[in-house]
Amino acid sequence: MEYLMTYGWAILIIAVVLGALFQLGVFNGATFAPKAPPGACQVFRPNGPGTTSFINTEGVCSGELPEYVATFTGTGNQYVVLPAFSSSIANGWTLSAWVNPASVSTQFVILVSQGSGFLQLGMALESGGTFECIVSSTGSSWESIAYYGSISTNKWQFITCMFSSTANNMTYYVDGTNVGHYSTTGTTYTGNSYPVIGAYYTGSGYYSIFDGSLANVQLYNTSFSSNEIQALYLEGIGGAPIDLQNLVGWWPLNGNANDYSGNENNGVPTNVVYTSSWTSGYTTP
Repeated sequence: MEYLMTYGWAILIIAVVLGALFQLGVFNGATFAPKAPPGACQVFRPNGPGTTSFINTEGVCSGELPEYVATFTGTGNQYVVLPAFSSSIANGWTLSAWVNPASVSTQFVILVSQGSGFLQLGMALESGGTFECIVSSTGSSWESIAYYGSISTNKWQFITCMFSSTANNMTYYVDGTNVGHYSTTGTTYTGNSYPVIGAYYTGSGYYSIFDGSLANVQLYNTSFSSNEIQALYLEGIGGAPIDLQNLVGWWPLNGNANDYSGNENNGVPTNVVYTSSWTSGYTTP
């Protein structure tokens, strides 16, 4: 008892300090794991962009953690403008991203495309911590699909939108798990839109800037199965694409906005900050 009275306060202070350091991620294994520099892994297409013969990955592609991730503050002009994709995405698509929102009080768009004044494909975080998948409906309007999934703040999560044009179905995934689906007769991107990562482009300006960190955005021109999406999630935040034949774009956001799919859909960033202090809130799948 005398020992506790003498050293109890010191032990309590040490416990509080250790707890604070743990909360800050100091003891997170990801903090000390090897980090891949920008461009460490990329897809090589020997016959040029858009071709699928003899393609393969080159470099360190074993899922090593990225050195950097992209951060946005939710205010001002921060976004990545992409070129109009050269390949058509008319028969279905799969879009995935690793996200760590700092807040979910307003809408923050992850990636959208706009053509003829209407959104065509994308995903967005919504007020209240859900997210939506977006696809244009037939005719002259766009369809904002129902909200699914519970997204937390200050935590890395893997979110995926999968649209099947043959099944007329949009399916939502959080951390590789199916959290809902929505029937739709939407049509999809055909190459005339203007994709943006991190904001919503109206034709006259950029709005709804994302608030938080983003990494490893991947877009495919095919609808994945649940097993394929689970496999993509299990690769972790540094995972390489799993279907090179149908890969449209791969933006790791590891220090730049380049497209490492071999299709040369390089982004042009505006006021995007790349940080190496990102591992807090990340747990290896």
